[in-house]
Amino acid sequence: MKFWSALLAFATLSLAAYPPSTLHAAPGDRPNVLYIMADDHGYQALSCYGSQIIQTPNLDRIAKEGMRFDRAFVTNSICGPSRAVMLTGKYSHINGFVHNGNRFDGSQPHLGKYMQAAGYQTAVVGKWHLKSDPTGFDYYHVLRGQGPYYNPKMLTSNGPVKHEGYTTDIITDVTLEWLTEQRDADKPFMLVYQHKAPHRNWMPGPKHLNDFDDVTIPEPATLFDDYSGRTSPARYQKMTIANHLSPHDLKLVPQRGLTKAQTKVWNEAYGEKNRAFKEANLTGDDLVRWKYQRYVKDYLRCVQSVDDNVGRVLDYLDQTGLAQNTIVIYTSDQGWYLGEHGWYDKRWMYEESFRTPLMVRWPGKIAPGSTTDQMVMNLDYAPTILSACDQQVPDDMQGQSFLPVLTGEQQGVFRDALYYHYYEFPGAHSVAKHYGVRTDRYKLIHFYEVGSWELFDLEQDPHELNSVYEDESYAEVKADLEQRLKELRKQYQVTD
Repeated sequence: MKFWSALLAFATLSLAAYPPSTLHAAPGDRPNVLYIMADDHGYQALSCYGSQIIQTPNLDRIAKEGMRFDRAFVTNSICGPSRAVMLTGKYSHINGFVHNGNRFDGSQPHLGKYMQAAGYQTAVVGKWHLKSDPTGFDYYHVLRGQGPYYNPKMLTSNGPVKHEGYTTDIITDVTLEWLTEQRDADKPFMLVYQHKAPHRNWMPGPKHLNDFDDVTIPEPATLFDDYSGRTSPARYQKMTIANHLSPHDLKLVPQRGLTKAQTKVWNEAYGEKNRAFKEANLTGDDLVRWKYQRYVKDYLRCVQSVDDNVGRVLDYLDQTGLAQNTIVIYTSDQGWYLGEHGWYDKRWMYEESFRTPLMVRWPGKIAPGSTTDQMVMNLDYAPTILSACDQQVPDDMQGQSFLPVLTGEQQGVFRDALYYHYYEFPGAHSVAKHYGVRTDRYKLIHFYEVGSWELFDLEQDPHELNSVYEDESYAEVKADLEQRLKELRKQYQVTD
């Protein structure tokens, strides 16, 4: 008797954590949700964003049949924290996951749990990268940590599993298996489908090992940036193509974790190219240019596999009729540098890493081929998904639903300013801690442990090469931004 009383008390406490309007069991006409997230996929590597270096026809379908966001941003440009923000709708300092060394507290309320309570069947497949086991998901099949590009070990609801093959393909195989064999047709679903690619060290799949071999990828205008127009943090990072890519990154040494058959295919693709590089004996700018070509081509080859595999899932939705009542979201955990400022990686509040791709398709609700320049954040994803599924957004979520933007009902500006905060220093790539505010035209960044400030006029200086913080002609702009920054820090309960 005591056992059943305790169980009833626990169930009552668990349900109390959710708004009453989320406690629905019947699926009704509520949409399914397919949330697709790549890792480190910069908007520059999507043809629907105007890329001149790659074609991504399957990903472009989502934009063509839905809405493309031209100003979507993240709160903290680093993998684990971004994922925690997406799940909780709360900034890193509130959800407790501020850098990649943290462990996500899965006991806290988050999107998966809210959707479960609303009667949704929930699943997550692919990259998780939050250290703790997934909670709030009826099914999970996720990579251990970062996971390798080939032959991954994965953690599942029923124990660990070892796979053989290319990870991007395997993640999709598992996703399609769940949709075909384990999905409950009597319930709406939320499926979180997350790729490792194109994360470092950019190992292409067998189908794309020789893509771009006969192409010279255009160099970004800022490949040889000297950082003279900014304060010291931009100079003292460790993420340059010139100096910080390893022989492993550049595929100049044997790659780990391949089978004999995979190694043979790999060596056939890279052996001759590597011999030609060694014979050229490049130095100086010529060496930097070679490293750029090798790095970017491998990155794009990984993106090609993501595009192929997203296409497989979109085809399945079309063929089964699920597409008509499924919201499809494609994004990345943050942006990425494809040689801009001479860099790879992310972390900065500068635009390439701060901004992320975001496309959303929802037949009958979102106008096909629509675009928006409204500023949204990954902070808003959970509230938007909840409201699209006719659920109340919890009061303690710090994001806001951009559903009215999606449906064309938004009146006026959705958000007039964004707050960003990066914490991971000391850490990989030596990017100084900083926070800041971005508005429609301006960006103010404070490197608070260094004690320096930067201000950029994005209209006059879109590449963010020259800070105008000390320019007297921007004194009024600076004062306004500093005040707005204080307001945002208070709004989001930032104390550090």
